Amino acid sequence: MNNILVTGAAGFIGFHASLAFLKKGYSVLGIDNLNEYYDINLKQKRLEILNKKAKSCSYDWTFIQEDLINKDLLVDIFKKYNPSIVVNLAAQAGVRYSLENPYAYISSNIIGFSNILECCKIFKVKNHLYASSSSVYGGNSKTPFSEIDEVNHPVSLYAATKRSNELMAHVYSHLYGIPSTGLRFFTVYGPWGRPDMAPMIFADAIINHKSINIYNYGKMSRSFTYIDDVIELLLRLIKKPAFPDENFSQYSPNPSTSWSPHRIFNIGNKKSINLMDFISCLEKELEIKAIKEFKDMQLGDVKETQAENKKIISWVGDYKETSLSKGIKNFVDWYKAYYG
Repeated sequence: MNNILVTGAAGFIGFHASLAFLKKGYSVLGIDNLNEYYDINLKQKRLEILNKKAKSCSYDWTFIQEDLINKDLLVDIFKKYNPSIVVNLAAQAGVRYSLENPYAYISSNIIGFSNILECCKIFKVKNHLYASSSSVYGGNSKTPFSEIDEVNHPVSLYAATKRSNELMAHVYSHLYGIPSTGLRFFTVYGPWGRPDMAPMIFADAIINHKSINIYNYGKMSRSFTYIDDVIELLLRLIKKPAFPDENFSQYSPNPSTSWSPHRIFNIGNKKSINLMDFISCLEKELEIKAIKEFKDMQLGDVKETQAENKKIISWVGDYKETSLSKGIKNFVDWYKAYYG
């Protein structure tokens, strides 16, 4: 069975991915620097669950607390564990935080990412999946967002670093034949989610009868994507590395494919949900009315995201998307259990 390295293993998607890979019988090595961007207790609790599951079910799980910017130690880790699949989810997340601390994004998302690429080259990794973001679509107003759209006008440094990751990965695919697949995640939510994202912020405020800030006066929508749908696609993608597109034309280049083994896919719900509808669904499940404060659009934010998912379906097959009502119910049930 292949060895899988998951970076950002204590993160939201990384935790769920690691657990799913272990259940499928893979040997999993997790790396995370456990930074304090958000509540470290939540990250440690995720790791506690992974450790307990591994022990009780005899899963082959190893965790190393390390930062990807430490290239020498990263090389030693690759040399010792020799992963054949790398699922690179580590990054400094958050659009708004990139306005406050831009250097964290350069360090983690550029330097850390380049170190992973170097290790993939040195140790001839067979399949490299990496987290990009719907944020790369930036100022685009045509929806749904398609992987063939140009993405040359980012509106946040976070988005710029994610687009840079896509370009860097393509170079390594071209020069060294590393099969790499970029995953443009669209507003992923669910149990064990990030406290800095809207579902957690809103749930916390509603339960505690605090006001919630609703930007652009509620005239926003997102492709809210349930975590289980993301994990289902990751389980399929680790079995299908990128390969060159034999129909690729350098006279009319398709941004989502290449003559090299590099692909880019949207990972998102094809239906865009209005922000007010999302809040209403939360209110219904929590049985509490939100105290709403309507505000102007924030810097670095976008009005709408909507994922076109024809390409990922063509690549790995169709899948059933989780409904918003079911996803919100599962999220709220977990939230109440975890936070009491």
